[in-house]
Order: sequence, then structure tokens, then C-alpha cells
Amino acid sequence: MTAEQMFQGIADGLLRERSITQAKMFGAQGLRSGGKVFAFLWKQRLVVKLPQDRVEQLVREESAVRFDPGHGRVSKEWVSVAADAKTNWTRLVHEARGFVDQGSGKAAPRKPKARR
Repeated sequence: MTAEQMFQGIADGLLRERSITQAKMFGAQGLRSGGKVFAFLWKQRLVVKLPQDRVEQLVREESAVRFDPGHGRVSKEWVSVAADAKTNWTRLVHEARGFVDQGSGKAAPRKPKARR
């Protein structure tokens, strides 16, 4: 099974839910929940948004690498997983969805400006 087929199978299941939509990320189709992209396929690899400690765990286990879109900067909360990795893509996509649904990536509340 190709990476595209693997990702599309996962996406097809999730897209049955009204809260999940598709969106482009780095030119690739991805999955979005609550306006936040949580998973996409990029260069034959699954890329998911996860808590920083989970990303570090996957990297330590050599199950994944930190995502680098080619700008030379890796992300703290995005990880890239090869199609032949032993890590279960479906589980990671669901973890990523749970992470963004919990409010990951929301801007911090603004502090009121001091009155003069």
C-alpha cells in the first residue's frame, strides 16, 4: 500500500464527520478540525501535530523525525513519519486530532492595555 493510499484511507474515515474538513498545508491536502490542521501527507510521509513531549518521545524511539518543511527550521509540535515505520498512522492521526481539539495552537489571551 502506498503512502497516499494509507493516508486517504484514514482521511476517508474521518471526513465522514462534519467537524473534519480538508485543507492545504505546504501544498498538500491535510485534515483540519476546528480550523486547525492536524495531519497531512508530505513527500510520502505522514505529518502530524502532537504535544512537544510526544514528538520528543517518537524521535527518541526513532519512530519519526521532527518535521522540516525545507526552511531549515524544525517544528516543536510537528513530526514526520515514514510509511514503512512501525508506528501506527491511524493512531497518530487520532492523537493529533485530539491534541488540536484540546486547544493546541490557540493564541494566548491578550492582556488589557493599561489606561493612561
